[in-house]
Amino acid sequence: MLLRHIARPLLASWFLLEGVDAIRYPTAHAERAAPMLNPLSERLPLSIETRRLAQAHGAALVGAAVMLAVGKAPRTAALALAALTAPVTIVGQPFWSTRDPRLRAEYLRGFVRNVGMIGGALVAAADTEGKPGLAWRIENWRAQRATTGRRGAKAVRSASPR
Repeated sequence: MLLRHIARPLLASWFLLEGVDAIRYPTAHAERAAPMLNPLSERLPLSIETRRLAQAHGAALVGAAVMLAVGKAPRTAALALAALTAPVTIVGQPFWSTRDPRLRAEYLRGFVRNVGMIGGALVAAADTEGKPGLAWRIENWRAQRATTGRRGAKAVRSASPR
């Protein structure tokens, strides 16, 4: 459908821009993530360099966004974009923890925007393009097995008129 070929790149563009920004300017992204990552790195035996983590996160966003935009594994790419954006939304837009009304409003706008993008990505992840989804395939497999398996064949023979 033509709509998918237009909508997917449009949706991917925001994620692509966010990823490129994280790669080019990792310090700003790392500073927003530091309040969450610093306590985590103190508890884990690993040392977490937040700048590198921000760049890796950005690279993952870019990769998944490009995949969604060009239609390569679009459902997986969209699900990855939603999963990559969810923690950043919570860490990067803490509107609940600030008293400054202007900063709170800015964080709230960013939070709602990110939640909307996550929702769009989840809708794209659920789009089967008119093909049967996994649930249908499992149900169809069960139905076929019931009619062709040993018990199914016996049930079919006993139910058929003689």
